[in-house]
Amino acid sequence: MRRYQLRIDGQSVDAAGGTWFETQNPYTGRTWAEIPRGDARDVDRAVKVAHRALSEGPWAEMTATQRGLLMYRLADLIARDANKLAETEVRDNGKLFAEMQGQLNYIPQWYRYFGGLADKMQGATLPLDKKGYFAFTRHEPVGVVAAITPWNSPLMLASWKIAPALAAGCTVVVKPSEFTSASTLELAELFDEAGFPPGVFNVVTGFGSEVGAPLVEHPLVAKISFTGSDLTGRFINEKAASLFKHTAMELGGKSANVVFADADIEQAVFGAISGIFAATGQTCIAGSRLLVQDSIYDDFVEKLLAVAKTARMGDPMDADTQVGPITTPPQFKKVLEYIDIARGEGAELLLGGERGNQAGCGNGWFVQPTIFGDVRNEMRIAQEEVFGPVLSIMRFKDEADAIRIANGVRFGLAAAVWTSDIGRALRMSEKLQAGTVWINTYRAVSFMAPFGGYKDSGLGRENGIDAVREYLQTKSVWINSGAVTGNPFVMR
Repeated sequence: MRRYQLRIDGQSVDAAGGTWFETQNPYTGRTWAEIPRGDARDVDRAVKVAHRALSEGPWAEMTATQRGLLMYRLADLIARDANKLAETEVRDNGKLFAEMQGQLNYIPQWYRYFGGLADKMQGATLPLDKKGYFAFTRHEPVGVVAAITPWNSPLMLASWKIAPALAAGCTVVVKPSEFTSASTLELAELFDEAGFPPGVFNVVTGFGSEVGAPLVEHPLVAKISFTGSDLTGRFINEKAASLFKHTAMELGGKSANVVFADADIEQAVFGAISGIFAATGQTCIAGSRLLVQDSIYDDFVEKLLAVAKTARMGDPMDADTQVGPITTPPQFKKVLEYIDIARGEGAELLLGGERGNQAGCGNGWFVQPTIFGDVRNEMRIAQEEVFGPVLSIMRFKDEADAIRIANGVRFGLAAAVWTSDIGRALRMSEKLQAGTVWINTYRAVSFMAPFGGYKDSGLGRENGIDAVREYLQTKSVWINSGAVTGNPFVMR
């Protein structure tokens, strides 16, 4: 049993209240670590030291190039400890070790990419319509950033926030999910080893009402970057708006995976499987709405079921396991409830629909890969985010029908199109209301490609050069180079 500590001002410290809460392994259902239960006092301390680091001391005096070099050092340390951090994430969130190992080996690229961008965010000289003046712009860090992260890919999604924020010169306080806090606390130790000044990166763990709310409301926090449910995101955004804080919201999804009759069927089947059963469906970009053209519907579904039936559930540390457990008990319950809702709505159950009880599942929170056929778009199972291994299949006639169904949902995070017709691919990519559209692939992301949502799926963009701009504010500077002051009561 490991007992963790908060990470504030470059030090490991107990929570002000001196209490911890347990975190469970989703595969065994057993407690494996204790996480400090922070509160508003810990938030206040962390934000104040982050503000101090932003305003004075080594970080404030560093050039952008020096900040970038620190990020390169951090990337090397994450690469060194990738397997250790991946094992921690598996114990904490139950995802496959193969997936977490892949993520941890990839995460260093975020810090290298944004470390390289740190000294390339240039201002500009401005052509003016007024003689005798010289003007230019400069980009400055927005301030202390509160990063509130989810439980499904803790370090990957945290890095999407941390790396561009540091490149911009901001300081950061992270509030990880109370279900998966351990790996973020371990990551924080690497910041000190890399040479980041105290206070630049801080982690306060705990519950939403005790840590998240005080962090959002703290007067020294300038920006909140949140990934999670649309319900919580709406609350945070409304509170932040009342306090005039900057926000970035990456929220839920109900993504359409659209298969046309001219698609490579085998690849489209694999894409559908990857879209919903990889990561046990616990991903905001899950392709939970599979749209299949009428003329190939029966054949496609037959091939899909044949592959889906072979999915192996079990120990996420086992290389042969393909579907791991649900991460949290509340989410486990929610997924099973949605399966019951779909049955009640009249959706045709084609596969699964029960708790996973196969050999190897043990006492873990497993749900069988589940597929419903002939789903209608108005059903709750087609409209609401389940966040689990539950697929809804719908028929469509033509492009117009596919667009109507795909866009007929309040979310707009991602979508995919499977077709051999490049013209159709381009038309669909234009008309789909989603922040990311994949053509003949699914679930591909990069530190170089902007990511974010339309509609209720969020605000702002993560990844790519646009992400750094999310953490900068622009200042205009005017210099009088010879203009004669006239009437002081008239605008220049």
